[in-house]
Amino acid sequence: MGGMTQTDVIDDLEAEHDQFDALLSKLSPADWTAPSAAAGWSVADVVLHLAQTEEVIPAALAGERQGVDWRSFGDTVDAAMDAMVRAQPAEPADVFERWRAARVASVRALRATDPSRRVQWVASTVKPRSLATTRLAEHWAHALDIAVPLKLDYPDTMRLRHVAWLGFSTLPYSFRLAGKPAPAVFCELTAPDGSTWQFGDPSSPSRITGPAAAFCRVGAQRLAPADSGLRTEGPDSETALRLLRNYAST
Repeated sequence: MGGMTQTDVIDDLEAEHDQFDALLSKLSPADWTAPSAAAGWSVADVVLHLAQTEEVIPAALAGERQGVDWRSFGDTVDAAMDAMVRAQPAEPADVFERWRAARVASVRALRATDPSRRVQWVASTVKPRSLATTRLAEHWAHALDIAVPLKLDYPDTMRLRHVAWLGFSTLPYSFRLAGKPAPAVFCELTAPDGSTWQFGDPSSPSRITGPAAAFCRVGAQRLAPADSGLRTEGPDSETALRLLRNYAST
């Protein structure tokens, strides 16, 4: 990933936490109970979900439990996460402090864990660096769920490289999940600072080009491919954009 080290991605996760914290600190009491862009969830529900999942990280890294034990809550990841939120209603101030405590503990655990050790997380096993990447992607996506409906600013940053890499690197899994062979796809994306990020083999027959911010939003299912402004060329690029995911699914 462009020579980035484990410390870089964990530092970037902490920076994303900081930006998310700053967003939450601006919210009024009415904002916390307002609907988010996550279907059926208030803003407080979104933050509770992030707190719950951050809290599991230290235990998962220590091998004490199988990551988020979502199967005991529902048949799919989404249903289970919703059930977990419904099971623990709380006041917004308590939710905020719970998330703040969880973010500190999760980053501490990520920094302390052997970077080569694989742990169970949702539907697969991952190394700490990859887990930090998924947590960064999830916080970024849920920040949009809060900021967009409330018309608050949440600027795109160069940390989106991690999110774009996650979406690209999981394309083979997404194709397999859809029962399709995984093709070679090349992505050339324009970063928030105007530079270019490339993922894959430039000689691949299928190509996706355009803004990295749009690519990441499509992968987070916060933007429809047709509305993204992304360009697709080759036999498998449109399917790749349709299947693009920045998160675990089963």
